[in-house]
Amino acid sequence: MAELDQEQNKTNQSDKKEQAEYSPHVQPDFLRETIKQKPVNKKKLIRRTLTTVVMAVVFGLVACFTFLVLEPVISNRLYPEEEAKEVRFPEETVAEEMKPEDMLVEEEAPPQPEVVQAQLEDEQIEQLLSLVRFDIEDYKMLYEEMAELARRINRAVVTVTSVVSDVDWLNDIYENEASASGIIVANNGKSILILASADAVNDADSIIVTFCDQATVDAELVQRDTTTGLAIFSVPLVSIEEETMDVIDIASLGSSNSANLLGTPVIALGSPMGMSGSVNYGIVTAAGTVLDQPDSAYKTIATDIYGSRNATGILVDLDGMVIGIIDNKNTSNDMGNLLTAYGITELKRTIEKMSNNRERAYLGVHGADVPEEAVTESDIPKGTYIKEIEMDSPAMNAGIQSGDVIIQVNDTPITAYHELLNVLYNASPEDVITVVLMRQGHEMNVDVTLGRR
Repeated sequence: MAELDQEQNKTNQSDKKEQAEYSPHVQPDFLRETIKQKPVNKKKLIRRTLTTVVMAVVFGLVACFTFLVLEPVISNRLYPEEEAKEVRFPEETVAEEMKPEDMLVEEEAPPQPEVVQAQLEDEQIEQLLSLVRFDIEDYKMLYEEMAELARRINRAVVTVTSVVSDVDWLNDIYENEASASGIIVANNGKSILILASADAVNDADSIIVTFCDQATVDAELVQRDTTTGLAIFSVPLVSIEEETMDVIDIASLGSSNSANLLGTPVIALGSPMGMSGSVNYGIVTAAGTVLDQPDSAYKTIATDIYGSRNATGILVDLDGMVIGIIDNKNTSNDMGNLLTAYGITELKRTIEKMSNNRERAYLGVHGADVPEEAVTESDIPKGTYIKEIEMDSPAMNAGIQSGDVIIQVNDTPITAYHELLNVLYNASPEDVITVVLMRQGHEMNVDVTLGRR
């Protein structure tokens, strides 16, 4: 019995040993593994990183270039833009003066009915005069109507402001602002075009236009005229709010060639007193004086309006038509601060050229018509008399001199100064024109290569 127990104990111990050997928690040494991390190749990693970065940069550059090239094409396909319309002003028709012989009556005039003169008594005259009275209320009503006209025209008046950044002695950045009043002259379908003085925007870092509702929009300089100091600025239509478009207006350009301009009432708008939004009333005291400037025949309008020497803006008649662009640079010293302006008639073609951003031809002559007395008494042909030549101008380089009379340009006869200006207006820079002129009784042909203003 004891032997059986011992054997049973051995058997149990043997089973326990086998269970211990094959336990999943106890494994033999030859089945144990140790996972080691692969050593990092730093050079290869840096190379791959640099390659990825370079490829990303190249992809970005290619994408940007492709976008810049294709974006305008796609935008034009999806949203085609209208081309800017050409700005044109209707030509003025100048009525011819009636000659004395035209005043003669060829046929007898029909007999006029006899006018019976009625003698009025003093009481009747006083009674009639009492019906025609002009009291303070009528005076007030008159100025209210003129003020209402000024408010309506002010919808076309803007303020052009230039901003120039500079550095003071302490290296602090500050901004200088200069402004001038101008008018809206056209809408070419893409931009609003504004005429204003260019003196206020010289070397400007930015240009801002303020409309009549005080809305401000960035503007760009299109072209300037060095002779008059005026310029055309453009404001894209897409940058103007709809509310502003509903209140602004385009100025109506009238005529400054009227024979009845003297003594007519005018309104000065813009900055006649040097402050934006100021208004003055007055009359035209002088008109038709031609300024001695190269390749031009601009005329001035003088008024009895006392204003600022730095005044800018416009002169309008009582019909609301612009007849002059205020510019006191041509005011004589004895006139003090009386406002003067460029006549709008002679400016219209310059405004057209600048609005359409077309280069203007430059000859460089100061001209005038040959007087009738010289034609009849001294046998001088009709044409353009050259009073002066600009230094280093195309005219000087071609050999044209003061005292010459231009009688033909190419195939166009020249009998007056304005005809020469018409030729220059239709010409372009770098055009070669053949000028036929008279010098001391001898006819000469001169080839001139026109320059740029």
